[in-house]
Amino acid sequence: MIINAQDSSVSTITHHSPSKSDTATKDNVVINTALDGNSNESSSHEDSVDITQLSPPLKVDLSLIYNFLGARTSQAWVNAAIDNLALIIQDHANCEKKAAGTAMNLIFRYEFSYDLQRKLAQLIREEMLHYEQVLGIMHERGQAWKYLSAGRYAKGMLKHKRTYEPAAMIDVLIIGAFIEARSCERFAALAEVINDERLAKYYRYLLKSESRHFEDYLALAQSLSDDSIDERVTFFKEVEAELISTPDTELRFHSGDPVAL
Repeated sequence: MIINAQDSSVSTITHHSPSKSDTATKDNVVINTALDGNSNESSSHEDSVDITQLSPPLKVDLSLIYNFLGARTSQAWVNAAIDNLALIIQDHANCEKKAAGTAMNLIFRYEFSYDLQRKLAQLIREEMLHYEQVLGIMHERGQAWKYLSAGRYAKGMLKHKRTYEPAAMIDVLIIGAFIEARSCERFAALAEVINDERLAKYYRYLLKSESRHFEDYLALAQSLSDDSIDERVTFFKEVEAELISTPDTELRFHSGDPVAL
């Protein structure tokens, strides 16, 4: 899998008018994100903090996401997330903030690449917009901010990061790709089942950007290496799948199978 950095902005989203055959379930590769027959992505306000102004795309093809990840989210996690939705919403906000912070740290540490700087700047803007949007959702729900400890997920991958450059940077970007892909997969899973259409609509809207981010990270990682990054991607695919599939005592947006909750 040699990734062309010039193709990092290619989207996997396809658009067409919904039909009776477009009914989607959680296991479908193509998720139907239309709320009604009049949904039109061109009328969306992509940079609006007000989520009522956002229009989800009609279709998001998640086949690349599902093929990239080594495991699918379990029904046990989905059930636990539904029962603890406030916690999941706040941890989602934490994830957006951490993603922006990570990109900001990288933009100061690796100033040698124009493409890297430009893409990181775009990611920072987008992640902080999402953070502000989720804060708005919490405010609307009357949900106070509470302390949440970090889960094991990111740490479980970062402990395998190599310690020399540019290998360390390549690993960080590959890890970022898996975090973004998992976020997208879980947004799709939750959007299909949560009993909150406003929140479900927002998760469908996020599928557009999240399904693109993992490819951006992979393209940046490949651009820093003269050799294929396939071996490292395969390695982290196995690590990430284990973290998602094994029992986890803390419920978080990227946690494993919930136990003792």
